[in-house]
Amino acid sequence: ALVGTEGDGWMQATAELSLERAGPERYLSSMLLLTELIRFAERHDSESLRALVARFAADAWTLRLMSASVAGKIAQGQDPALEATVVKDLGNTFEQALPEAVQAAAEVDPAGPEMLGLVLGNLLQISPSFSLRGGTREILKGIIARGLGLR
Repeated sequence: ALVGTEGDGWMQATAELSLERAGPERYLSSMLLLTELIRFAERHDSESLRALVARFAADAWTLRLMSASVAGKIAQGQDPALEATVVKDLGNTFEQALPEAVQAAAEVDPAGPEMLGLVLGNLLQISPSFSLRGGTREILKGIIARGLGLR
């Protein structure tokens, strides 16, 4: 059985890869931690916590817009492979940086009763695997360099 249009297999495959690289799961794995950080910051008067929330909220919003842009390009029949790779790389950075930044800024025990600590403890264990989804960072950097004409 034929799936899609005959002769468009490569375009279909690259569109699927772009969706995988730039989908919201690229940055949403850490979203519960950001939500809990916001709740924690509301209860603690700390300029550094507010700055951390602002930084990562802006990053999450930017990633959302970039992800939606990739989906829009695919819907229009365009090939957003480079853009999707950038979203994937930035999403990896976001997902790995957030737990480390929260651990450094918020004094919570990952084994304690505070929800922020529980979510943080979980993400600290699994966040190293986030870089493996959709391609390692080295592969992504190579794709970006090629897309920019540097290779």
